[in-house]
Amino acid sequence: MNNDMINLSIPSKPDYISLVRLTSSSVSNKYAMSIDEIEDIKMAIGEACVNSLCFTDNEKIDIEFILDEKQLTIKVSDAKEYIPEGIDKCKDRKLGILIIKSLMDKVEFNDAGIKMIKFFE
Repeated sequence: MNNDMINLSIPSKPDYISLVRLTSSSVSNKYAMSIDEIEDIKMAIGEACVNSLCFTDNEKIDIEFILDEKQLTIKVSDAKEYIPEGIDKCKDRKLGILIIKSLMDKVEFNDAGIKMIKFFE
């Protein structure tokens, strides 16, 4: 796996988050990760997609998986780190960010969305 890249675009609807979780499971399985690690990645990407749904005006959410020998990098478009207080379920979104940060090895937010990294031993 030399920088293999998988791109997935889903409609901005909650119904499709399960598809993203299943895809992340399959991708993670390529690295022979433990079931716990795969579940952590599935939960983190699910939270990132729910976050994106709250903030995107786009009709789709873009997810990118980048696979190399040392890490799995996952990018989700339109996810935000700072949640304005007026947002419905604001506390739930803040909790989602804490979950992502606790489950992934490295998390970065930028104008495009979120980048999550899981390193391999």
